[in-house]
Amino acid sequence: MSNIVSARGGQITPDCSRALILRVQSPEGTKRIEILPSDTISQLYEKVYEAFDLNSFGFNLCKQRSQKEPLTSTRSRTVSGIGLSHGDILYLVPANGTQLWSAPSTSSASNNTSTESGPMDTANGITNRSSGPSRSLPNVVENDIDEQLWKLDGKIQRKRDEKLCRHGARGCCVHCSPLEPFDEIYLKEQNIKHLSFHSYLRKLTAGVDRGKFIQLDDISCRIKTGCKDHPPWPRGICSKCQPNSITLNRQTYRHVDNVMFENASLVERFLNYWRSTGHQRIGYLYGRYEVHSDVPLGIRAVVAAIYEPPQESTKDTIRLLPDEREALVEELGRTLNLRRVGWIFTDLIADDVKKGTVKHVRNIESHFLSAQECIMAGYFQNQYPNPCRFSPNGYFGSKFVTVCVTGDDKNQVHMEGYQVSNQCMALVRDGCLVPTKDAPELGYVIESTDKQYVPDVFYKVSSNISILFSIRLSFLESLGSNDTCISNECLRIFTYVYRSLIFIGIYAILSQLKI
Repeated sequence: MSNIVSARGGQITPDCSRALILRVQSPEGTKRIEILPSDTISQLYEKVYEAFDLNSFGFNLCKQRSQKEPLTSTRSRTVSGIGLSHGDILYLVPANGTQLWSAPSTSSASNNTSTESGPMDTANGITNRSSGPSRSLPNVVENDIDEQLWKLDGKIQRKRDEKLCRHGARGCCVHCSPLEPFDEIYLKEQNIKHLSFHSYLRKLTAGVDRGKFIQLDDISCRIKTGCKDHPPWPRGICSKCQPNSITLNRQTYRHVDNVMFENASLVERFLNYWRSTGHQRIGYLYGRYEVHSDVPLGIRAVVAAIYEPPQESTKDTIRLLPDEREALVEELGRTLNLRRVGWIFTDLIADDVKKGTVKHVRNIESHFLSAQECIMAGYFQNQYPNPCRFSPNGYFGSKFVTVCVTGDDKNQVHMEGYQVSNQCMALVRDGCLVPTKDAPELGYVIESTDKQYVPDVFYKVSSNISILFSIRLSFLESLGSNDTCISNECLRIFTYVYRSLIFIGIYAILSQLKI
């Protein structure tokens, strides 16, 4: 292996551009592993795992045949840092008698029984050999954009830093090596608030186990049926069939990162109805999904057409009517290779007709979407779920977007794109949320009845002095029944504040998912 001399005092450092060949000896034979000196020990373990086609990471790598002092799998130390050089031998030893191969035959025969280009069925899902041993479901037909993103490396390429890099043009170091698509420092520097969904999946599958045990479950707010330990609800319930309580939190990823219209005439034709009548309007967005290059592994919804279904509208309300042509429109969209990617609605109030300005009513001081609009968005997202190989039922989240046409802070017509979180989708799907009558920005969590059980919903509020409050309805009800100092009126106020905060929690998640 060749070395280069550093500019600082003649220090010798390995050339990152020259790969090393390490020999790894195992009970099933010896294989050669090609690795860079700058690669971490964790990456060495991953390469050995893939080369021998092992069942698990329950093995150790040792420098000595006596199996003393095994190498620790870590990302903080490199291959060159522990003294490994070209041609060295490592010994693969199963840890605690772990069965590393599925059969006593050689690893090469095991490779022949597996499918290199496709997924391999296992008891808990499938193992995708092309992208690592991550678990997934068989026969899940994902969208074309998902299949396209799975084929991409996703790494964020960086140029050579003239100030920090001390190597040649073909070398690499920690200052210029590619970053993972979920790198927090890079996302913060680029002002990207949320991970793309595929960056989130890469983050889950980036560990030593390569996402072997990940499982994306949809939240359920319903009682599991068929429990034989007690009578059905409301006469009985147990921990086996009772849905888990929900703690609202900020979703760190989003399924769609950008919405783009192919041309301005689409929106202009859609706005002509409001300009001529002053009434609001709803339309369905038809288009396709493509790669959004501004975000690592991002997805963009490209709108090619707007279909306006039958509806009755006023200046404040819109009522959708039965659509006899819906099936025909869907068939026409499939013929044109277009799908329904979202919905659009107007909330425009004329400010100055001569100037063509509109009022700015949606902002951080009031609301971005009303409770009814959030529930409507959750309803549509549940109607169009996102196929996902890591979900037990084959679906997780949704790519369906919501576009609101309203006035901005300059009193001009402006469009904003949104998606509600998976938690909001679950609450809407199971009928736990309803809008309030007096405050459009607040929603209401219904109470459990004889026909429906509603789980406990938590929400944490952080004040200016960083004190966390956790409000729970069941606690307030028990407090009202045991403490005679609390009146029924006070209990009703507490209950209303709690339910208001529940929807504020969902709304906070929604506002953070702003596209």
